[in-house]
Amino acid sequence: MTKRLSVAERLASTEKDALLDDITEHSEWDRFLVEQAVLHFGEQHATFSCNQIRDALPDLGAGFLGAAINALRTGGIIEHTGQYVPSTSGPTHGHVISVWRLTADGHRIARQRRQARAQQRRAA
Repeated sequence: MTKRLSVAERLASTEKDALLDDITEHSEWDRFLVEQAVLHFGEQHATFSCNQIRDALPDLGAGFLGAAINALRTGGIIEHTGQYVPSTSGPTHGHVISVWRLTADGHRIARQRRQARAQQRRAA
């Protein structure tokens, strides 16, 4: 027997689906910007949070940065440190957010991209 959802549960589900649809409609360029920022901060700092990344990026729309970070975590590029810091984003009202670090794969990818850019500059 299937569970019947309340009106509030159905509305929340609809809002969540709309947000996920909006997030997936972002361009490849937005995903590239987040990925580059994560790789940069991961190489420059032992740990980082979305506070630092958000400050370096243009407005990407509600929920996109978190979804992109989650995709990088799922892909094995970053990992959670077990630490949290308060968010500096106004809409979050200071809720805690995760602190991340690059994985070994993340460091390898960042190094390869940095070397490829250096080669392109030398060739130009």
